[in-house]
Amino acid sequence: MAIIKHKDQRVGVFIDTQNLYHSARNLFGKKVNFGTIVEDAVAGRKLIRSLAYVIASESGDEDAFFDALTTLGIETKVKDLQIFSGGAKKADWDVGMAVDAITMAPKLDAVVLVTGDGDFIPLVAYLQIHSGIQVEIVSFGKTTSSALQEIADDFIDLSKNPKRYLIGSNNKKKIIK
Repeated sequence: MAIIKHKDQRVGVFIDTQNLYHSARNLFGKKVNFGTIVEDAVAGRKLIRSLAYVIASESGDEDAFFDALTTLGIETKVKDLQIFSGGAKKADWDVGMAVDAITMAPKLDAVVLVTGDGDFIPLVAYLQIHSGIQVEIVSFGKTTSSALQEIADDFIDLSKNPKRYLIGSNNKKKIIK
């Protein structure tokens, strides 16, 4: 996939925080360095907005994480964890991310989805066809839908350089979950 990334492109970054957190934990037993991920996703272009979609747990002990994202210039959209009567839990931002990406698309030249979730394939196709913008995926290749990788205009595989994108592996200052 050879796409052009130039300094005047307007970029929006949409982060499926739970997807990346669980991938990093399951693959490497580490936490994600969201600051470095956003930096590499933007690739020297004009960042218009970066949004992280996060879930507030029952304990509510993630305030420091949310503050760290904000310090990095990443806006947070918070949703409470849903707990059903049978004990099942649900934490899902897919529709919210999709609506935001579609809503912001007219102001962007590139949408970067930081997720490996194949549920975003229809969003990628929609943005490419109806908005004519580049849609790029950033995620850990080992846990990313192969169909999502194929449909994207570009794919950055975080698994190829995990030390760069994980906390405790390289740059400890640019935090996070």
